[in-house]
Amino acid sequence: MSTYIQNFKKYQPLLNELIARDIKTKYRRSLLGVLWTILNPLLMMVVLSVVFSNLFRFDIEYFPVYLLSGQLIFNFFSESTTNAMSAIIANGPLIKKIYVPKYMFVLSRIFSSTINLLASFTALICVMLVMRVRLHYTVLLSWIPLGLIVFFSLGVGLILAAITVKFRDIMHLYSVFTTALMYLTPVIYPMSILPEWLEKIVLLNPITNILMMFRNLMIYGTVPTVLSLILGIAEVIVVLILGVYVFYKNQDDFILNI
Repeated sequence: MSTYIQNFKKYQPLLNELIARDIKTKYRRSLLGVLWTILNPLLMMVVLSVVFSNLFRFDIEYFPVYLLSGQLIFNFFSESTTNAMSAIIANGPLIKKIYVPKYMFVLSRIFSSTINLLASFTALICVMLVMRVRLHYTVLLSWIPLGLIVFFSLGVGLILAAITVKFRDIMHLYSVFTTALMYLTPVIYPMSILPEWLEKIVLLNPITNILMMFRNLMIYGTVPTVLSLILGIAEVIVVLILGVYVFYKNQDDFILNI
């Protein structure tokens, strides 16, 4: 274990450079640059709030905040895992030339998306203040679900990065998968409108537990139950272990397929 920690510390400056590069590449030639990390979720919130609050008339107090809190969690998962999926392929020329721990490329994609996550969190707080939503002390515990979704996404990202090297079709199918997954996650709608059979399916989605935990902390001032915490941590550990296993089992073959 100490060897892995020393190796990580050795290449940490490289990780910082990769994160900075990912952010610069994303907002290159953009007039507003990094400001889009805050503006994008706000604009999406406005559009979706107008559509869903009027078209479907969900009886939810502070619906824009409800919507933005759900978007924050799900959009991070979708963005970070999508970026991580191509981490090895995109850095193929560098991997072929010099030795770099290959997981660094996946970490950089996840952590650069985490910066966007923090910007979206700032936007959420601003919206809550503007709409005069009460800020409960439980907001201070929001790091728990945020940490869970980051490490859950890292586990999924490691799996995707490893298998996409061999099976490039996954890059085209994944957007379809995330779209379907969004409708099976209570981002837009309340759980109360679902029939019992569909509610059971939605609850099987690991992101649902993390999202509801975050939303309850931010809006309703409710502390997560011990069961939801144990379930969330267990889901993250399982996915993270699986991700590390799949990645390390396949990493020696990366150079043959990139």
